[in-house]
Amino acid sequence: MELRQLVYFVAVADEGGFARAAQRLHIVQPAVSQQVRRLERELNVQLFDRSTRHVRLTAAGERLLPEAREIVAGTERVRRLAAEIAHEQESVLRLSAGPALGEAALAVLDRLRTSEPPVRVRMSKLGLAERLDAVRAGTAHAALVRILAAAPGLEMVPLWTEPLYVALPATHPLAAAPEVGLEDLAEMPVRLAPRERNPPFVDLMRRAFRSAGISPPMGPEFTNLHDTLTDLAEAGPSWTVFYRVGQPPEVTGVVYRELGEPAATTYLAVPPGPPAEPVRRLLDAAASADRAQRR
Repeated sequence: MELRQLVYFVAVADEGGFARAAQRLHIVQPAVSQQVRRLERELNVQLFDRSTRHVRLTAAGERLLPEAREIVAGTERVRRLAAEIAHEQESVLRLSAGPALGEAALAVLDRLRTSEPPVRVRMSKLGLAERLDAVRAGTAHAALVRILAAAPGLEMVPLWTEPLYVALPATHPLAAAPEVGLEDLAEMPVRLAPRERNPPFVDLMRRAFRSAGISPPMGPEFTNLHDTLTDLAEAGPSWTVFYRVGQPPEVTGVVYRELGEPAATTYLAVPPGPPAEPVRRLLDAAASADRAQRR
């Protein structure tokens, strides 16, 4: 017994004749008649009463039709599910992120692209609020977010933690130290962006100042990294703090030192519940990259 025989059987029963069933199936009528007769021979029952005027189900056909419908419908469900799985296995990840990606994010995305089967990433560069809204609206599977550990209606999954870096004048005594602590910088003006431009980062630094028991004076406003570093080299002593996105620019008169504490954790913002297949693959790639880094 073949699946197509059951499909033809159901079509003839639905259409009330072989000619109309053939039209519905887009095949010739003799093919329909032939396969239904083969099915009858295999089942050893007559499914239809045939005459020149009508085609009607027999009692046996009436009893077998619901079972045949269920098999045909189940097959269609299997096909649809298989198509969904195949689409997921193509794994197009719709990911929103900030303007620039750090080294850890780039390493994870490289793992996705070279995995089997590979994951194609459709990246959208958005501000923080827009990133989170895209996940809530379903236009993005997930969003990469630094430092923000909670957001309404979303789960925030920690991915990796990276150190922050301090930029300070090359003439400052701390420039010779391999690592700098916040308590070492307590007396020197700090350059931070206004809170409304990056609330998670500014809040992180304020909490860190309180934990370190310091209250550094506020220096000129942080505008962008390049302009801030250029001004830092030329103006009076001050410092700023940032997370690295690639190699920081070389600015004469400025040195970079790793900050002991705090560090910046990157989270994946996702909808609540089981992750979509592309998101699961991203989480696996992040865990694999983390294990490789720890070796």
